Formats: sequence, C-alpha cells, structure tokens
Amino acid sequence: MAPKYALPRGVQVIERGWLSANMVIASGPCNAAVIDSGYCTHSLQTVALVQTALAETPLNYLLNTHLHSDHCGGNAALQAHFPRVQTLIPPGHAAAVTVWDPVTLSHVPTGQQCPMFAHQGLLTPGSEIALGENTWQIHAAPGHDPHSVILFEPVSRTLISADALWENGFGVVFPELEGDDAFEAVGATLDLISQLSPITVIPGHGRVFPYSETVLERARTRLSAFTANPIKHARHAAKVLLKFKLLEVQQQDFELFRDWALKTPYFELVRNRFFPSVPAADWIDTLVEELQISGAARREGTNLANA
Repeated sequence: MAPKYALPRGVQVIERGWLSANMVIASGPCNAAVIDSGYCTHSLQTVALVQTALAETPLNYLLNTHLHSDHCGGNAALQAHFPRVQTLIPPGHAAAVTVWDPVTLSHVPTGQQCPMFAHQGLLTPGSEIALGENTWQIHAAPGHDPHSVILFEPVSRTLISADALWENGFGVVFPELEGDDAFEAVGATLDLISQLSPITVIPGHGRVFPYSETVLERARTRLSAFTANPIKHARHAAKVLLKFKLLEVQQQDFELFRDWALKTPYFELVRNRFFPSVPAADWIDTLVEELQISGAARREGTNLANA
C-alpha cells in the first residue's frame, strides 16, 4: 500500500530502530544535510548509509535536533569522513560541547557513549535554514530535552519532530526525573505542533507517519497519565535506560549488567527521588523482571539478553 504522505523533494528518511535515532537526509543538486546521526556503536553503518544516499553530492551540514547520544553519537565519525561538514546544534548545550562536558550532556550520567565532536554553528529557534531544496523553520521543542528543536517545512507541511512526538507518544521527559517541572513544556510543544498542523511527521524513532488529531490525542493522553502519576513515568524511564543498554550490548552476564546499573548515576538519581525506600539492587532486579514480563528482555542461563 502506498504511504499516505509525500516527503519534500530531495528528502530521504532512514529508519534505524531504537538504539540509533532515525536519520534524515536533505539533498539538492550541489549540497546536502544530515539530520541526526545515531548511536556511536553504529558509526560505520552511519557513514556507509550517508555515502550511499549522497553518491557524489557533498555533505555540507550535519544537524542535531538535540544532543542525546542516540541522536549525535555518529557526529564524530561523520566529521572525520566529511571534514568540510558544518555541524549545527541547538544553542542550549553549545557551551558544553565547546569544552566537551559529557556530564552536562547527560552521556556519563546515563551510562551511554558519545565520542567528542565539534560544532560550527547553532540551530536558533525562530530562524530558518535552507537544507537541500527546501527551507525549514526551526522551533524550540522543550520537554523530552529542554534544548531540543524541531524542524518544519511549511510548503509540504513536513515536520521533523525528533522525540517531541512519535506515532504513539513521545520520548522520556528527562528534566522531570531531575526535579524540574517539564510535563507542562511537553504540553506546550504538543500545542505548537497542533498549530503547525503538519501533514507528514518524521519522528526520531519509528516509521514516518501522517499527522492527525488522533496521533496528538494519544500523546496528550500519555502526558496526562504521566502528569497524574510521576512515579509511573520514572519507572518507565528507568526501564528505557536499561533497554537501551541491552540494545547496545545485546547480551551480558546478569551480575555485570546489574553492577553497571548500580554504578550508573542516573539510576541512583531516579531511585532516590521516586523509590527511596527500595534497596538499589532490589529495584534494578524488579525493573529487569518487568522487562522480561513485557518481552523486552530474556534470561539465557546467567546472561540477560535483548529480546
């Protein structure tokens, strides 16, 4: 069945699953841009995909909607392979990238990897940028990440929504886990998307999909559930981080996996705020059991494996 959407001319979307974010390539006759670069363990694949997609077209720009490791982990590899590429990032974490502070960038606290990269410019909300054959609006999209941006092409009404809107929800609201009030920001970003009224949405994860009020209502319903029960959101977030690690390693001795979680600062941060009465090891064990029950993980002897 033919898709119920049409991408702008020159735009390709490479859906990459859940360890690496989707990659968008916007190319014209003489220039091209890549939006988001996936996780670092997929860097060789990232470079190969970009080479194949561009053929002889030079890569001018590398953009990041935000700086979580699954969206910018391939930056260093692309910069090494395409040394003339200009990397543009949201303004909020520019200083942290300049001095390379992986703690502020969240990579160390979450136990994730991201090789150091440089940036040459900013994606300033309220401005526009020409990518390939189209001009895209840059909009602030706080919530999942306080510094995230989304990109909107108004002629085709195509939205690159990153983790602000998926077909069945949105990304973990990390500032809420850290003690900031961010659920309201998620709602404001959903309001912005409603005002933009896109036809086609390119999410950070999952397939490209046609926008509808039904999609937005699903996201609002999910937001209402998390707002009413922040502990539910915290448990979900912790399991997302555990699943991310499983996607990275595929399988690992369970004792080593638990030890990694116990030494990863973000888990202790979440436990202290939301589950302080539960011993850390017991809490990790319970989360892993829930992943197994849901079919997201499985035990193979002494190993825990991705499923």
